Amino acid sequence: MAAMQRNPRDILLDTDADYQRLFEQHEKYDLELQRILKEPYLSSEDLLEEIKLKKMKLHCKDEMERIASRIQRSRAQHA
Repeated sequence: MAAMQRNPRDILLDTDADYQRLFEQHEKYDLELQRILKEPYLSSEDLLEEIKLKKMKLHCKDEMERIASRIQRSRAQHA
């Protein structure tokens, strides 16, 4: 019953290795992006890296959402 009250994301972080890996990558990309954006001036390389990191973060988030949706559908079918 306690698991039902937990945030679904927290449950996935504890139980799904792929979700956990994607979450860690997303966090890593976010930290790198924040480091770049703190610079007062962005070179063209920095701007390209910013775009790349944003796309990679979005990809991770999309994959995390797919995993969550798949598990939610599976639970609904077994309920």
